[in-house]
Amino acid sequence: MTYRTDRIHQLLSEGVRDKVYPGAVWAVGDATATRAHGATGALDPDEPDVPMRRDTVFDAASLTKILAVWSSIGTLWEQGKLDLDAPLGTFWPETEGHPLAAVTARRLLTHTAGVPLRAQLKNLYGTDPRDIRDGVLHEALHRPPGQAVEYTDRAALILGYLAEHLSGQSLDRLSTERTWQPLGMNTTRYGPLPPEIAARCAPTELDQDTDTHLKGTAHDFSARLLGGVCGIAGAFTVLDDLAAFLRHMLNTTTAPERAGFGPAWTRESLTVQTGTLEPARGLFWHPAPGTAPADDIWVHYGFTGTGMWISPRRGRWAVLLTNKLYYTRDRQPLTDIRNTFRAVAFG
Repeated sequence: MTYRTDRIHQLLSEGVRDKVYPGAVWAVGDATATRAHGATGALDPDEPDVPMRRDTVFDAASLTKILAVWSSIGTLWEQGKLDLDAPLGTFWPETEGHPLAAVTARRLLTHTAGVPLRAQLKNLYGTDPRDIRDGVLHEALHRPPGQAVEYTDRAALILGYLAEHLSGQSLDRLSTERTWQPLGMNTTRYGPLPPEIAARCAPTELDQDTDTHLKGTAHDFSARLLGGVCGIAGAFTVLDDLAAFLRHMLNTTTAPERAGFGPAWTRESLTVQTGTLEPARGLFWHPAPGTAPADDIWVHYGFTGTGMWISPRRGRWAVLLTNKLYYTRDRQPLTDIRNTFRAVAFG
């Protein structure tokens, strides 16, 4: 297996030059090891002498949906504690008598549940976590389940609540005990981060209240509103932890006791689950832009500038971590870089 590391370095360095992001960290590998990696740019433009490094901590943003929610739901499914196709109201008392009772976990994982498209938690339900939970679980549907594929943060929020209900644990504890610790993901955790870890965290967007860039505190407002822990966002991670996670996904001989989810959950998730509906979706994963499901390159992105790809057919994975949100919410410049990075990594 060979990689065009020179092309990757050039591509990502051009992104620093063009102020798409202050810096980037990347790696590619297989089920056995990381085969190539690198870093470019600065941790913080205000401190240009401090470089991005392999151990730089990143706000994972929506990668939390994979690292915490997808992995925890997989644990419960493989343990026989969750039927993906059972209506939630048949086993989850909090949803009984409400529209969500007719929805299944599979519909939530494929973004076909018809739940509202935006969280907007504070505006709808106030700031009390219990009121927010009740509001989300009792809200009317946006459309009948199964009609359309519509990405929504609420799906992950609801599934995080479901994982807590079925396990009797908070989502952060469940993720840590069932996935992160067994896989040796020793830096991955929910924020806010302690000062010693926040010091090597890549800053994200400017906080208007403090006039400083967020660093060690989740960018996502819903995560902050819920104390840092929720299914939408809130986790922080490093390159090597994501590499361990993706290696585990590719390792079809992994002993079940090593981590809660295993090969069966990966196989189920990295297949089209949405039938003829477009865009095609697996379970929280989706085919990489510019590829077809048959190409077998699956991806998940984070709003702060994170991303990871996996291809079981090729036995290959890739990670690209940036803090593009430091400069802008404009997605297109990073989208172009991501697509080129993916093409080089899996070409």
